Formats: sequence, C-alpha cells, structure tokens
Amino acid sequence: MRRSLIWFRSDLRVDDNPALAGAVDAADEGVVALFFVTPEQWEAHDWGAAKRSFVLRAARRLADSLGDLGIALRVVRRDTFADCADAIVDLMDQLSLDGLFANREYEVNERGRDEEVERRLREAGREVHWFHDQTVLPPRRIETQAGDFYSVFSPFERRWIEILEQDGIPSARDAPARSGGALVDDAGVELLEEELPEVDDRILEHWPAGEEEAIDRLERFVEGRIMAYDDDRDRPDLESTSRLSPYLAAGVLSIRRCLEAAVEANKGELTGNSKGIETWISELVWREFYRHVLVGYPRVSKNRAYRPETEAVEWRDSTEDFEAWCEGRTGVPFVDAGMRQLAATGWMHNRLRMVTAMFLTKDLLLDWRLGERHFARHLVDLDLANNNGGWQWSASTGTDAAPYFRIMNPWTQGRRYDPDEAFVRRWVPELEGAEEGTLHDPKRLAKSIDEEDLDYPLPIAEHKAARIRAVEAFEAIKEE
Repeated sequence: MRRSLIWFRSDLRVDDNPALAGAVDAADEGVVALFFVTPEQWEAHDWGAAKRSFVLRAARRLADSLGDLGIALRVVRRDTFADCADAIVDLMDQLSLDGLFANREYEVNERGRDEEVERRLREAGREVHWFHDQTVLPPRRIETQAGDFYSVFSPFERRWIEILEQDGIPSARDAPARSGGALVDDAGVELLEEELPEVDDRILEHWPAGEEEAIDRLERFVEGRIMAYDDDRDRPDLESTSRLSPYLAAGVLSIRRCLEAAVEANKGELTGNSKGIETWISELVWREFYRHVLVGYPRVSKNRAYRPETEAVEWRDSTEDFEAWCEGRTGVPFVDAGMRQLAATGWMHNRLRMVTAMFLTKDLLLDWRLGERHFARHLVDLDLANNNGGWQWSASTGTDAAPYFRIMNPWTQGRRYDPDEAFVRRWVPELEGAEEGTLHDPKRLAKSIDEEDLDYPLPIAEHKAARIRAVEAFEAIKEE
C-alpha cells in the first residue's frame, strides 16, 4: 500500500497539475497535500501585502478543491525555507508517506531548498519525484547550436516554435478523479486566514482567488479581446489584456491551459491566422524566456545585472526623486498614473511598466534595483523572472536589453497610448481641471497648472537633458 505527499508551492490548482497527477497515480491508499506559510522568507523575497493576500486566498480555495478529491491539506508555518526539510521529513514519518511529489521551481533560493529536501529524504529512504510545470518547454530544452542558453528573445522564440511544431503542443490534463477518502483531516488551514494581510478593497475586487475565476477569465479573453490584442494591448485606457498574470504567477492557472486555449482559437496553429492570438502567444513565450534566463544565469536571482559591466554605471542617489516616483508625483502624468494604478490595485499595465521603469532608470538615472524592489513589494502578480527581466530590459542591463541610447520619451508614450487622456484623468484626479489635450504636453500642462492653480507638481526631470545624462553615464562605462 502506497501513500503520497503532494507539496504545493507556486502551483495552487488541481487542474493540469503534473505533480498532483503523479501523486494520485502512484498512491493506492491515499494522498496528503502540504503547503508552507513562510512569512520571513516571503519578506526576504519582497512579497508585499497584495501578493501574500492573493497566494493565501488561492491556497484556501485550493483546500476546498482538494477536499472534493478526497485529499486533505496540511498547512504548516515555518519562518524560512531552511526550516522546510525538517517539517517534511517529520510529516512523512508521522503519516507513513512513501514519496514526495512536487513541481520544480527555478529561483536560486527555491532550488537550494529543494536540493536540501531531496538530500534529507533520500537519506531517510523516501522517494522524491520532481515534475516540470511552470513552462511549456523545460528551460534546458531550448539551447543554441553551441549548447548555450539563449540571451536574445527572437531566436529563442523561433526555436520554441520549431520544437512545438515538430513535437506537438503539450496537452493540458484535467484534475485527477477523486482519490477516495482522505487519509487524515485538514490541519492548519486556519493559518491561511490568520496570516492574511490587510489590503485595499480594490485589490480584493480586482483579483478574486481560485481556479474557477482564472479559467473564466481565460475563456472570456480568448472568446473576445484576444482578437484585437495586437492592436489594443498597449492601450492602458482600454480593457485589452487578459489580466491573467496573478493567476499564472501563483500557479492558479496552467501555462499549458493558456496555450491550448489560444491555439484552439487560432484554428490549431501557433502562428498565422489571427495576429492578435499570435501576439498573445508571443507574450507567453516571453514568460518562458525569462525563466530560461533565470536557470541559465542564476546571478539575476541575486540582485545582480545580467551584463556585469553595467554594474559600473554611476547611478544617482536621490531619495527625494525616488519617493516622488514611488508616490506618483513626478510631474509626468502618464508615469504618475501608472504608479498610482500599481499602488491601488497591485497591478500595472505592461506598457506602463516599461515607461515607469525607463523613467526611473534613464530620466532619473536611479538604480534599477530600487524600482524592481518597489514593484515586487506592490505587485499582486509578482514573479521574479518576469519582474527582473522587465526591469533589466528597461535599464539596459539585461538579456535582449533595450540599447542604452534608445530611451522612451514618457510624454510621447502618453500621447501615443493614452490619446484621449482617459487613463491619466482616471488615476490623477487633481488634473481634472486641466485643459483637454494638455496632459501629454509638458509646456501646455505647465501653463494649465499655473492658470488653473492645480495641486500638481512640475516635472522633476526634463526629458531631453535627462536623456543626454543617461547616455553619457552608459558611454562612460564603455570607454572604461
């Protein structure tokens, strides 16, 4: 008679969960589930209230889904990852569990934790089974002809498509059938509610937890907005994106389920047919690429630049400017609107993530790590690979980075992607009295602020001069 332990981490779902399916298939007597609450580790990883709330609420919904399958969830509180191995060994001894089943995670600390858990269990004579889950293709499946990791997205994407067209698209797997009666009762589930942080009501409203919500969002997006995704995805004033990122980051939704739905809507093809669907699939590949980078270049998990030479950039030190950026008081409405959206909802439109990040690193010439950490502490969809990859792209320190001399003009970005000023007026209400057509024009805006006596600051950086300063800072390290 065999008993399995399924360890849930960033895969909080029963649908298309390889480790859960493996645990159920291997057990003829029953399965026990485990989830760790690790507050100090979450703090060390800059998890803010929005992220913690979403994960804890998702884990609570998971407990109900597992109950329907006859699987009890054990929730254990440990301060850090270092304490997990002892708890797993003790639980497996206590419940006479034969094997541990879990989906792999790729960050440096998580990999170190898993290596220690495996070592301890092997010594104790227990089986350990790891499964691939977070990406469509395992990170090491895609290599250059020289056997290296890709550092540029376009050839990575081409190879990704080639492999799937050759081998077929992996199918999503439905949740396993009920595994019989639970071996034990749920325990510690109350911790999921006791540890819930207070968050803005808008975060709870924007991001309901659970698989049912995730699948519903996916279906609505694929049946509607995905067709216009290529045209509208850069418009934060429109409801044009999937809003699935928190569900993917916490593993409430499977990446294979997303790809399967998109390909089906695209008449069975990865490319061609619908430009909107093709573009959204490309966004899924970006997610794969940044995980690929995380595995191939672990220094990016350690607060280091992918391009080591860029660590010599002489970033400015200005607490005043950084705080103005954090608070959405830079005097650049498009930037400030994005920062305020983040603070209120735990999420920011991707176009704004690029614009605000480049404003911090290029217009203000402040260290990208400050911004990466601020985003991490506020994002409900915090994902180290994506957050780090995006910041290093904007700062010109990462893989496939924007050239240091190609710097977004935040005013031009506003005119192009918020043409009716609807997004800015929604998130920066003190500009309500500003004359129409002025919010993306610094000279006209300054005049309107003066004439209407509006409580809004003048820009803390003049873009043309700031661009010259940023280019000179990067050229200085090239000369060295």
